[in-house]
Amino acid sequence: MSETKQYVSIEMTRRNVLAGGAAAFMGLTLSGLASATPSDVADLVANIAAGQTPQSGKIVLDMPQIAENGNTVPLSVSVESPMTDTDYVKSLHVFAEDNPTPEVASFHFTPMSGLAEVSTRMRMAKTQNIVAVAQMSDGSVFTESVQVKVTIGGCGG
Repeated sequence: MSETKQYVSIEMTRRNVLAGGAAAFMGLTLSGLASATPSDVADLVANIAAGQTPQSGKIVLDMPQIAENGNTVPLSVSVESPMTDTDYVKSLHVFAEDNPTPEVASFHFTPMSGLAEVSTRMRMAKTQNIVAVAQMSDGSVFTESVQVKVTIGGCGG
């Protein structure tokens, strides 16, 4: 008994290639619209804390309360530390609670860094909390958060 296989022939035209590419792009774009949640960020912080209870203090998270352009929001973070061989900031992590990817940036320091301070810009999808987490050389963990309102064209959002 032999099977007869039937094949469908699709003509390879410019229109078919563009349509297929557009469909694939839309699939990727729409799948990327999901946002992180505050509990996703809490899980990431708990993973960094490794059983320690994060404390407040030591971190200064400087961001605007209102960002008129979510594509480029200034961010400055500093951590109070003597930065000595026995007492220094090992790493600093920044998370966005409602962005498609919650991990914004991670910075690593040594006592030779002198200061635990960074400035950059980040992209924000919408109004949300930004969370900074500092891991210290003694194993302690500190956290600070600030809410930034992202407006659309300066008219609210």
